[in-house]
Amino acid sequence: MRLCVCLMLLSFMLCASAAEPLLVRGGRFAWDAAGGAWDMLKAYRDMREANYKDADKYFHARGNYDAAQRGPGGAWAAKVISDAREKWQSRVSGRGAEDTRADQEANEWGRNGGDPNRYRPAGLPSKY
Repeated sequence: MRLCVCLMLLSFMLCASAAEPLLVRGGRFAWDAAGGAWDMLKAYRDMREANYKDADKYFHARGNYDAAQRGPGGAWAAKVISDAREKWQSRVSGRGAEDTRADQEANEWGRNGGDPNRYRPAGLPSKY
């Protein structure tokens, strides 16, 4: 996860320096991106803590949803982190392309404002 956050920040610095002429808008974008990265980390921590069967798609959708609610910077951070995580995971987990596609579907659903509860498994504690 730390690698994802570092990649996101590096990518942001490169994009912001090339395409963001107004410091104020760039500052807001950066603030939202940092908050979005935090939302993604929180969803990841909750997923690990819950350790609940078939809940990972819910946490994917929830992290992306929460991040995107912050604005364009949060949505951007969610996409960068999700894409990096899936690229890495597809190489090391052995779960296959179908699982990666399903994860990305949940990521996009949440990032586009879809209700994460679509992926919520029955019995997942209400704490999450």
